[in-house]
Amino acid sequence: MDSENTLYLDLKDGRVVIELRPDLAPNHVARIKELARQKYYDGLKFHRVIDGFMAQTGCPKGTGTGGSGTNLKAEFSKEKHVRGTCSMARAASPDSADSQFFIMFDESPHLDGKYSVWGKVVEGMEHVDAIKRGAPRTGTVDSPDSIVRLRVAADCED
Repeated sequence: MDSENTLYLDLKDGRVVIELRPDLAPNHVARIKELARQKYYDGLKFHRVIDGFMAQTGCPKGTGTGGSGTNLKAEFSKEKHVRGTCSMARAASPDSADSQFFIMFDESPHLDGKYSVWGKVVEGMEHVDAIKRGAPRTGTVDSPDSIVRLRVAADCED
């Protein structure tokens, strides 16, 4: 394991280990690591969770309308959006990704090549599966689950 390119995503049910993919999206990986090191993601809600699709987080407002204030240029790749894929959320503009990201529950080929994939869950997907689901179409969650903490493995003792 490359601890500099591994994230520990701690959720209420346990730890999720995410392998970062700087080969696919070097700028997105660098930004996620920078935000994780600032403890930016700690306590943020999974504000949009659609069963069979994905869980989205990273909005400081908890609504899907906020971010860290730094937009990233798209780094689209041929990597597929399959179960465990971690990818950046964005608005209509391809270059509008900021701090919000989502983790795939299942494969969604319609996202391929349109969102910047930056990582993949390699352990603990069962904890992602336990994230509270939202409304079937909108994904809006009442009393959503939150990230306990998100850290770069190289910075952790445990």
